[in-house]
Amino acid sequence: MTAEYSAGSKLEKIFRSGQKAVTGECGPPRGCDVEHFKHKASFLKGNVDAINLTDNQTAVVRFCSMAAAKIILEMGMEPVMQMVTRDMNRIALQSNILGAAALGVKNLLCLTGDHQSFGDHPQAKNVHDMDSIMLAHTVKNMRDEGKMVSGTELQGRPRIFIGAAANPFADPQEFRVVRMGKKIAAGVQFIQTQCIYNMERFRKFMDMANDMGLTEKCYIMAGITPLKSVGMANYMKKFVPGLDVPDSYIARLKGVPKDKVAAEGIKIAVEQIQECLAMKGVAGIHLMAIEWEDHVPEIVKAAGLLPRPVVEAD
Repeated sequence: MTAEYSAGSKLEKIFRSGQKAVTGECGPPRGCDVEHFKHKASFLKGNVDAINLTDNQTAVVRFCSMAAAKIILEMGMEPVMQMVTRDMNRIALQSNILGAAALGVKNLLCLTGDHQSFGDHPQAKNVHDMDSIMLAHTVKNMRDEGKMVSGTELQGRPRIFIGAAANPFADPQEFRVVRMGKKIAAGVQFIQTQCIYNMERFRKFMDMANDMGLTEKCYIMAGITPLKSVGMANYMKKFVPGLDVPDSYIARLKGVPKDKVAAEGIKIAVEQIQECLAMKGVAGIHLMAIEWEDHVPEIVKAAGLLPRPVVEAD
């Protein structure tokens, strides 16, 4: 991996050491119930290296990712703050980058965001002054050059480890790899993928990424979401764009007693984790246990990923 500016985050240090990283995810609530959020996040402590804090995911209003990141820091864990360009122009985006860095956030995931028509305010106006690639480039310039988009000099540069997302399953698949390459060229240092179910398609995606040399320039994390039920598997297959859920998984979940479905879903997730980690170029796992945070310790342990490395952020 090419030597680059270091933000000094725990996540970055684990990648640089050559160990497989593990991140989790915790969505802020649709309100300001901090204790419920802390309860969910507590299951991730000691089981993942950093926790993603979503930014109004699926265009549904929740308390902001920056506040969530600050709470995670206070709990003694490392946040990966997500930021979408849907809702803010370049003034607000740069302001939030500086604010997050001032609070001690060292990992930022640059996203475009789901269209507002999917959420609870479909009448809202989107902004999209930038897309995720432009946002990543902006963060890199602020960090490395000490300059805003306007060219204004910063009084203190944000120490940020820059991340982005990739979907290996949207068509055409070859373009997905090219787009990921554009993100890396813009300054992205780690990638977290969309939920992976079709292992053969993901293997093809990684083969292309390896052939293009992208895995030598960026850390790629495989996204895993455990299937809690047959209903969830069917919903993911039919209604979530860009996902590819093989019928074999649905048949497998249908083939066990109802009280064993959750355990089978966990078993599938563990198998997926182990298969992904065996692929060349996969640097870690991004575990998205949606409203199932209490099962993260079980999944990580069964996958052989405990104990987690003990490192400190700079």
